[in-house]
Amino acid sequence: MTEVNAGTLAEMLDERQHLLEIALWMFGSAETADRIVQETYRRWYTLGDEERSGIAVPRAWLTRVAGGICLEVLAAAASAHTPLDVPQRGSAAAPALGGPMRRPEPVGLTGHRAGSRPAMLARHDRVARRFATACETGDTAALKAVLAAEAMVVSDGGGKLRAAVRPTCGADAVARFVTALLTGQPGTEVAVASVNGRTGLALRRAGQAVAVVSLSVAGTRVTAVWIVLNPDKLKRWHRP
Repeated sequence: MTEVNAGTLAEMLDERQHLLEIALWMFGSAETADRIVQETYRRWYTLGDEERSGIAVPRAWLTRVAGGICLEVLAAAASAHTPLDVPQRGSAAAPALGGPMRRPEPVGLTGHRAGSRPAMLARHDRVARRFATACETGDTAALKAVLAAEAMVVSDGGGKLRAAVRPTCGADAVARFVTALLTGQPGTEVAVASVNGRTGLALRRAGQAVAVVSLSVAGTRVTAVWIVLNPDKLKRWHRP
């Protein structure tokens, strides 16, 4: 697997909320926003090592790509008169990015809203709690059941002493990754916590945070698991 700088990835994971806000502002749908952010990160990992190292400001690159994907989604929906869908790189509906970004007109977006923001957050909370329960009980089958077939997990690799790797994709692989993380640290307590304004998980051992987990949710399934293991990023999550 190709290694990337763990510190840079940890910083990129911190930008996820910023990207979600951009996509949510444009579409008003938390699920669409999650899919756009997920596709943004997928495109980051399709870059070669040399290309990634040449990007001086990952936040600017991520913002530009997320905005470009938003425009792709709007253009595809307008031309086909179909519900919004997020094109993946390499599909016919995913042209190369690079054109100037502009604020799209909010015409027709109301029909794509999946309810009020409180309803979206409540739906996210229900799915996240199912995920947390499966993690807490060690029920791999239940964990897999709450994951979308194409789910992915991204980790910062634990900071400077360990290397971050490319995302692990597929429900089976993600379930195994999460299970290994939990079983590899006996005595780990799984607690529901607010992460970037949404329900996530804080994993602690002897009161010390060992991981913080943020989730992307679509419908009744988790589509992406974002795990921060870098000790420098976890200090504020330690229990007093």
